[in-house]
Amino acid sequence: MSSSSGSIDLELNDAEQHNALHREETHQVALNLDRLEHLTKVLSTRSAAGAEEGLDEDDFNLGRVLRERVQRAEEAGIMNRTVGVLFQNLTVQGVDMGAKALATVGELLRSPFRIIQVLREAKYKKYRNIIEDFDGVIKAGEMVLVLGRPGAGCSTFLRVLAGEVDTFTDVSGEITYDGIDQKTMKGCFKGDLLFSPETDIHFPILNVDETLSFAADIKAPRVRSGNISRKDYVKDMRDILATVYGLRHTYNTRVGDDYVRGVSGGERKRVSLAEVMAGGARFVSWDNSTRGLDASTALEYARTIRTSTNLLKNTAVVAIYQAGENIYKLFDKVTVIYAGRQIFFGPVDEAKQYFQNMGYICAPRQTTAEFLTALTDPAQVPVKEGMVGKVPFTPEEFVAYWKASNNYQRLLQEMDAYRAELQPSEKLNHMIDSIKQERPLHGKRHHSPYTLSFGMQLKILMHRGFQRQKGDKAYIFSSVLSAVAQSLVVGSLFYKLSNSYDGAFSRGGCMFYVMLYFTVNALAEMAMTYPQRKIVEKQKRFAFYHPAAESISALITSLPLRIVNYVIFCIIFYFLPMFNETPGQFFTFFLFALLTTTCNALLFQMIAAFSPTIEAANAVAGLALMILFVYAGFLIPVPLMKVWFKWLNYLNPLRFGFEALITNELHGRKMDCTENLIPSGDKYKNMSLEYRVCAALGSRTGQDYVLGDNYLSEQFAFSFDHIWRNFGIVLAYFILFFVLGAIGSELTSPRGMVGDVLVFRRGHMPEDETRKKKASEIVAERNGRSVSAATPKTDSSSSTDEKVSDLAMSEVFSWQHVDYTVTLPNGEDRKLLCDVQGYTKPGTLTALMGESGAGKTTLLNNLAQRINVGVISGDMLVDGKPIRTDFKRRTGYVQQQDLHVAECTVRESLRFSAALRQPASVPLAEKYEYCERVIEMLQMESYAEAIVGVLGAGLNVEQRKKLSIGVELAAKPSLLMFLDEPTSGLDSQSAWAIVQLLRRLADAGQSILCTIHQPSATLFEQFDKLLLLKRGGQTVYFGPIGKESSTLINYFEKNGAAPCEDEENPAEYILNCIGAGATASVDRDWYEVWKASSEYANLTDEIEKLHAELRSKPEREVSKELSGKFAVGLFTQFKRVSGRMMLQYWRDPQYIFAKMMLMISSGLFVGFSFWNINHSIMGVQNLLFGVFLAIIIAVPMINQMQPRIIVLRELYEVRESASNTYHWSALLGATIIAELPYNIILSTLYYCCYYFPINFNRATNIAGYQYLVYGLLYPIYYTTFGLLITTISPDAATANIVTGLLVCFILSFAGIFQPYSAFPTFWKFMYRVSPLTYFLEAMLGNVVHGIEVVCTESEFNVFNPPDGLSCYDYAEDFLNSSGGYLNNPNATSSCQYCKYTVGDDYLDTINVKFSHRWRNVGFQCAYLVFNVVAAFTIYYVLRVAKFDIFGAIRRKLKK
Repeated sequence: MSSSSGSIDLELNDAEQHNALHREETHQVALNLDRLEHLTKVLSTRSAAGAEEGLDEDDFNLGRVLRERVQRAEEAGIMNRTVGVLFQNLTVQGVDMGAKALATVGELLRSPFRIIQVLREAKYKKYRNIIEDFDGVIKAGEMVLVLGRPGAGCSTFLRVLAGEVDTFTDVSGEITYDGIDQKTMKGCFKGDLLFSPETDIHFPILNVDETLSFAADIKAPRVRSGNISRKDYVKDMRDILATVYGLRHTYNTRVGDDYVRGVSGGERKRVSLAEVMAGGARFVSWDNSTRGLDASTALEYARTIRTSTNLLKNTAVVAIYQAGENIYKLFDKVTVIYAGRQIFFGPVDEAKQYFQNMGYICAPRQTTAEFLTALTDPAQVPVKEGMVGKVPFTPEEFVAYWKASNNYQRLLQEMDAYRAELQPSEKLNHMIDSIKQERPLHGKRHHSPYTLSFGMQLKILMHRGFQRQKGDKAYIFSSVLSAVAQSLVVGSLFYKLSNSYDGAFSRGGCMFYVMLYFTVNALAEMAMTYPQRKIVEKQKRFAFYHPAAESISALITSLPLRIVNYVIFCIIFYFLPMFNETPGQFFTFFLFALLTTTCNALLFQMIAAFSPTIEAANAVAGLALMILFVYAGFLIPVPLMKVWFKWLNYLNPLRFGFEALITNELHGRKMDCTENLIPSGDKYKNMSLEYRVCAALGSRTGQDYVLGDNYLSEQFAFSFDHIWRNFGIVLAYFILFFVLGAIGSELTSPRGMVGDVLVFRRGHMPEDETRKKKASEIVAERNGRSVSAATPKTDSSSSTDEKVSDLAMSEVFSWQHVDYTVTLPNGEDRKLLCDVQGYTKPGTLTALMGESGAGKTTLLNNLAQRINVGVISGDMLVDGKPIRTDFKRRTGYVQQQDLHVAECTVRESLRFSAALRQPASVPLAEKYEYCERVIEMLQMESYAEAIVGVLGAGLNVEQRKKLSIGVELAAKPSLLMFLDEPTSGLDSQSAWAIVQLLRRLADAGQSILCTIHQPSATLFEQFDKLLLLKRGGQTVYFGPIGKESSTLINYFEKNGAAPCEDEENPAEYILNCIGAGATASVDRDWYEVWKASSEYANLTDEIEKLHAELRSKPEREVSKELSGKFAVGLFTQFKRVSGRMMLQYWRDPQYIFAKMMLMISSGLFVGFSFWNINHSIMGVQNLLFGVFLAIIIAVPMINQMQPRIIVLRELYEVRESASNTYHWSALLGATIIAELPYNIILSTLYYCCYYFPINFNRATNIAGYQYLVYGLLYPIYYTTFGLLITTISPDAATANIVTGLLVCFILSFAGIFQPYSAFPTFWKFMYRVSPLTYFLEAMLGNVVHGIEVVCTESEFNVFNPPDGLSCYDYAEDFLNSSGGYLNNPNATSSCQYCKYTVGDDYLDTINVKFSHRWRNVGFQCAYLVFNVVAAFTIYYVLRVAKFDIFGAIRRKLKK
């Protein structure tokens, strides 16, 4: 849809004016939307050849308006652009990875010993042609249909035509756009070439209005027809697109995703289509864009594309896996792809005859698209008599036949004629002149592919950013609440800090804690960038905006909330400790706290921008966190930094921010030192200050106070004079990280394309002989079939029939008068199902159909007893009797989403299901033997040892769907099978294979109820009965389909529907009859027609008779094995789930490697930062911070594990819990068991890397105890603590933020930043409650105990004794009462006093006792138990019992 000419601006040639649809004046648009719908239907039925015919003004009364608008567009000089494409000998190369071995942690550990082999494999990669030798020409205004099976190269072909070639290793051959080379098109006109992927990726918290308005706004041209405002243009474009795609009623509804509730799946797909149309691209490659749409909506989509090509002369290349005949006829040309080879390209009306002339037969009622796709699996297509063995079979044979055909010669002639007509230079000048009208006159690079200037992009992105923040009220509320809570807690912890020298350390700790808290929060926020990365990448490809503009807007739009949080935090926090209460010092504190921690946040955002995965980002950011903390100047003062790492001090923005904060607070402060004078005691009270000195850094002889500036200089080497210098440095780092992050977001690109790759267990790779087979055999095997002969596989079918012969069921499931009502958030009740009734008998295959949003999945979930909200009424009976407790155990449910554990193989997945869902009395060997039968039944033998993986590196779409069915079959359901959209996203051949499987299962006696979206006529006829719903969950028909759908068609025809044409697809026909689709309308209520029909009365009678007959049958005794919720005991469940989860971890070396690098690098970094630490006062104090760093490493470790735990939890809650596979407690227990071994090993590595370089006591009892606490107990603690946080968090980003909040909270009470003696009385109990108190005391007390303290020269407190006395004689009483030692006891002047003799003296000052070491172990074990019990309890309350605490409070308040 053109973005240069109003909402639907059409600037066409004079000969085309009478076909142009132009937007009416702004105030007329709303009045003409209904006319637009009609025009869409009129024009969408005409091919490009017929588009030149005039419109009937009687059909559409906008003729006068169109002529006026076209004339105005010409007068305004608005130019239209068109794009055609010619390609010849087009070949695309990628990495050859048809199958690869699965990497494991074992291989990771062995990799250092096979480094040469690894480097050789990386250097000598094998490559293959993903598509090869493609030819064709697509003229402006044409639609081309691309047909082929998954993995054939359809998506690659579409990507290359749209200019997305960066992910391939090589693209060769000719490809030009009306004579303009691809490089020029990508550089200057990227917005005119667009690839629309099949996935629906949007910001889930934005509503439909905001999503479409953004797309229209970001592509709004400078010159607009009628000189309307940008605001009016955006509104008109939004309304038109929403009307065409039936989205106007969803304006205020969130788009949503798999985890955020929003519009339905079909509506979300329509949002994606509308977004692409708003992009205004002249050439669009649509990849399987009808996935998830019902047949009628898919047809409407194709008609909309047809309209845009006819009116706007846009060009569309569309891959559709299940194209009905009506959709097929809308296209001008079709190309067929077989294993990366082009076997036909030409007019749609020639394709079928071409292959029939070849010798293949198109089955009756088989659509042309089905027939053409089936040819890429020739074993499935019948051959004319006498032609067996003579027809092409392999891709190479098809290509040879194609290149020798007259059709190919005509294509070459058409390409030559097209070339002869081209005038590239004139075309390029026209394109440039046209695009200049769209783009701003100033502020934009000449060759930029984007419509708007960077500044305008930023403005629109900021508007969207604030909309996203507004939509995420929970995050705003939680962040503000967190700021209030932390400021109150920490501020009150440091309440009224002493003005004496005793408060100096606490003031430093308080300032450092502020930095620590907001920096840890910034680390957690990093996880929030990854979910949106795919969205930004997609919209970058759409040429919507620079990713850098999104990065900048994200910073700007986050600032208001960040500033609000800082204002709240600082106002509460700053005045509780009684910091300097002058305006200048307060605002200096606020400025540096905000600037420095925002700078740290940008550092983490920069790391995320350059990191491909969240695991890698967490590993790097974890080490960065250590650097920020260690070299901030507080944990290790600048004078004590090791020379080899001291340079990090200058690269650390936190160091300059901390210096500014602490000098701002202590500058000019006189800290009273009366209580710290030495010698002290009754004997010395009346002694002159000449003979006493303040025992503090920065003290001066003869003074009973310490100047803050002197303390800062000697303790930290900080100076107040550096404050504004530091401001400039921090600001420079702010800009640096900001710019690098923006650059990283621009440079980050998707990984290279390798096509579909099967990943096999090591030792189970296909044999070399297998891999040497022909390409056709490899492709067919990947899709689960053999190509041994081009004849029907009767033997295979009969063999399969034998395997399913014992699956027969004997009971009838029925439902009657089923209603389902839910209460919306605004209190309104909405009925989703209305008086639905029907039944399924053994041996029948029943289809459940309806338009998107009709309630198909809702009904399926109700019947399967998977609904836990809303009000359900009506009867659901088995053999006429109420459903029993064993119902779920006796049914199988195949969900639309193919959710499986990615690291498990096909065989392991089936065995897991069988082991846990078949009765415990069945021997395990028998369960496994049955799984082998299922593998053979589903023809999965060739990839039974392949892991599920992810799309592109694992099973393809069809294989995943088969596995989903197999997992349910492995459970051996004895009553009923439910399937939700089993053919969604599959090509026609794969869909046929799945439905044929269901047909065989039904013939074997299974009772199957299945929703289906886009069935072809032949596929539709495989079903016995149909339950058809309309919007609102109202029944339109239930009954037999009949031979060639005759019974169904007769019902609609006799009730007033238009006759069904012979070539019409019955599934599309009935949906059109009932008014399904975005813009469809009908003249009758088919629900009322059904209620008044004889068929409805007969169905009601039949169900009543069926109930009466079945009730007379003897009562079936409930088997004891089926009476329980689960098939096997809890111990067996735990064992199985633990085994699977440990296998998952073993097969994910990337996850383990990221954690290992984090622990090793951080351990070595800390170890060498405190290398061979001396036993001076400062050295002993630094041991406290060394232990602190060992504790804080838990934050990035927990951040690493939480996303994985949440993925496992979602799989369980969405699929495995609903099918009663195992108890939720088995999941939590298995999570702990799987994580712990690695965390213990990795903590051991950290222990070794930091304990020995620091030169801690290596005595066995000391080092062994330290390992017990840190290497064993602490990893158990943070593993269970991370699990506990995950149970209360909805997603990984929230879990990371809560982790940072809680860790900082309990850390603040551990006595690290504020000594216990300085705690306010109110908070002293929290010192005992904080679990980190006991870990800190255990580890610090263990390594400091017994150390002989040797003061450095600067640490001695120097005083003079009275005349005639030696140092010892003068200070003897003091030494006896206070401890410490004199370095020169016999001297008579300059007495050097060291306040600690042994490390225990220091431990006493921070309330740490070596004698508590085993008591602490006991407390640690108690906290481990508490974490586990709390995690289990909270999970049950929130996710099993689903107790809504906020809902309960609201209900209480209403009362």
